Amino acid sequence: MCGISGIIHKSGTPVAHVDIELMNDLAAHRGPDGHGLFFDKSLALGHRRLAILDVSEAGHQPMLYGDRYVLTFNGEIYNYLELREQLSQDGFEFASKTDTEVILAAYDKWGADCVSRFNGIWAFALYDKQKAEIFCSRDRFGVKPFYYADTPEKFVFGSEIKQVLSGGNVPPVANMIAVRDFLVEGYHDHTCETFFQGVHSLPAGHNLVYSVTSNRFEQTCYYSLDARAGLSDLGEHAATSLFFSDLKRAVDYQLRSDVKVGVSLSGGLDSSTLAGLSARIYNTGPLGKMQAIHAKSSENHMDESAYAREVAARADIELSVIEPTAQEFIEAIDEVVYLQEEPFTSPSIFMQYFLFQKAKRIGCKVMLDGQGCDEILLGYERYYSAHLHSMPALQAAREIFSIENNSRLTFRAIVANFAYFSVSRIRIWSLQRKFRFLKKQYTEKFPNIAKATKGSRNIRAMQKMEIESFQLPHLLRYVDRNSMRHSIEARVPFLDHDLVETCYGISNKLKIKDGWTKHILRVAMQGLVAPNILWRKNKFGFEAPDASWISEVSGTMESAVRQSPLLEKMCQRGVDVKKIDPATFWKLYSIAKWETAYSVQS
Repeated sequence: MCGISGIIHKSGTPVAHVDIELMNDLAAHRGPDGHGLFFDKSLALGHRRLAILDVSEAGHQPMLYGDRYVLTFNGEIYNYLELREQLSQDGFEFASKTDTEVILAAYDKWGADCVSRFNGIWAFALYDKQKAEIFCSRDRFGVKPFYYADTPEKFVFGSEIKQVLSGGNVPPVANMIAVRDFLVEGYHDHTCETFFQGVHSLPAGHNLVYSVTSNRFEQTCYYSLDARAGLSDLGEHAATSLFFSDLKRAVDYQLRSDVKVGVSLSGGLDSSTLAGLSARIYNTGPLGKMQAIHAKSSENHMDESAYAREVAARADIELSVIEPTAQEFIEAIDEVVYLQEEPFTSPSIFMQYFLFQKAKRIGCKVMLDGQGCDEILLGYERYYSAHLHSMPALQAAREIFSIENNSRLTFRAIVANFAYFSVSRIRIWSLQRKFRFLKKQYTEKFPNIAKATKGSRNIRAMQKMEIESFQLPHLLRYVDRNSMRHSIEARVPFLDHDLVETCYGISNKLKIKDGWTKHILRVAMQGLVAPNILWRKNKFGFEAPDASWISEVSGTMESAVRQSPLLEKMCQRGVDVKKIDPATFWKLYSIAKWETAYSVQS
C-alpha cells in the first residue's frame, strides 16, 4: 500500500515543486519507506511508498518503464508472479521483483485490458508520454481509494481527500446532499460524490483516462458484479467444495509478502476462518508464526476475548489482546476525525484504529481483515427480509421459527424487521419522526430508501446494492484510513473477485439455511474452526463500549453540536439535543467535528 498524487495544469504551465510536494507529504503516513516525484511539462506525479514486495530500492516510485511510461501505484497485485511469468515468456524483461513493474509491462502488452487480468487491490495513475494521457484505474470493489477534482485551472488526484483539497486546489465546501444522506438515511460513500463539493471518488471497477492535450477525461466501467453461470444449480457438497477452494486460494494469494503478516481476530466466524486458514499456510514459511490482534471491549457482555484466545490456541497463532480505554478514545477523537476525512456512524471504528496501532507496534506490516464476508454470504440480519420474500407464504412462516432458533432475533423482531425493510413507507415514517428536529426540506424526499426497499425484496439485488453502494464502500473507507494511518496494509481475502463471483452465483438457499446466515461458510470450515464458534449466534465484532465512552464526552459533544454553523442551518430553532437518540447524536457530533477539522464552509 502507498499514497499517490498528481496535478495537471490545464494552462500548460509547469507544476510548482512545492504544490506536488505538499500533496505527497500529506500522504506520508501511507508510505514511510520512500518517496518520489516526477515532472513533465504541465504534469507532476507523487508517490509515498510502503514497501511490501521487493523492499529494495528497485521498487521506487514513480516508476519509469523504458522512455514511455511512468506509474504511481497504491495496492497489491496478488497474481503478479503468474503474470510476470506469462510476460517473461512473451519477451518482457524485469529489473525488479515488484508487482509495480508487472503493471507497467502488462499495460504495455494489453493496454487498458490489463486490469481485467489483475487479481488484487489497486488505485494507480499511469502516464503515457507518447499519447500524452494518463490511464487511471481503481480495483473491482474499491478497496483502494482514488479521489479527484476537475477545476477550470487543473486536474488533481490523490489517495486521500486532504491531498485534493491541499494548497487551495478545491475550497472545503460542504456537499449538503451527502451530509443529509448520511444524517437522515444513514448512507455514505454510496455514490461517487464526497462530503466536499467538487471532490469525487473514482467508482470501483472503473478506469479514467485523462488527455493532457485536450484536458478532457472519460470514465469507463470495466467491471460489474455478475453471477457465474451454472453455479445456482450446484448441490451443497459441490458448492461447498468450490467455495472452500476459492477461499483457500484467495488466502494463499494474499499471504504473499516480504514482510510480516498478521490477522485481525474478533473471535467471530469470519476472522476465525481467516486465522485458521492463513496460519496453516503461513506458519510453515520463513517469517515465523502468524500474529493475531484482538480488540477487547471493556463491557463484559461484549467481551469476546475468550473466543479469540480459543481460536489462536487451536490455530497455533501468537495473540495480542488490547483493551482500549475511554481516555484513549478521548485522546484519539480529533485524529480519527481528521484521518477519516468524512463523518462516520459510530465510535466502533476506534477499536479498529487501536488494533492497527497495535499492529504497527508489534511489527505486522500486513493485516488480513474479514471485511466483505457478510456482504458476499448474506451475513446481516436484514437479509432475512429478502430471504422470506423469496419463498411461498407457508414456507416463510416455518422459516421464521428457524430464524428465531438460530439467530439473535425474537419472533417479534423478525416480523418487525420484515416490515421495516419491505415497506418503504414504514421506514420513511420512522425516519421523519426521528428527524423532526430538522428543517422540513431535509425530510421530504427519501430516494435512497425507495431504492433500498425495492432491492430488499430480492436477495440478489440487495446483495449487489450492498456490495456496490449502500454498505461495503464506507466499511472499506474506514479500514483504509485506520490501517494506513499506522502504515499498515489491510488485505481483504473475502473480496477476492473470483470468490465473490462464486458466492454471488451459488444458490441463496446455501447462504441462508434453516435460519443460519453464512451457512455454506459454517459447513466449509467444520474441522478447522471449533463448533462453538462456527455455530455462534451472539456475535458482536470489534464493538466499542459506545455508551460508556460517549458518556465521558457528552458535554463536549453537546457543545460541538450547538456551535456548528452547518447544523444550525439544518436544524429547527430551539432543538433540545438531550432528547435526541444516542446514535443520531453521535452522527451530529461527527458532522460537527468534521466541519471543524476541515474548516468546512456551508
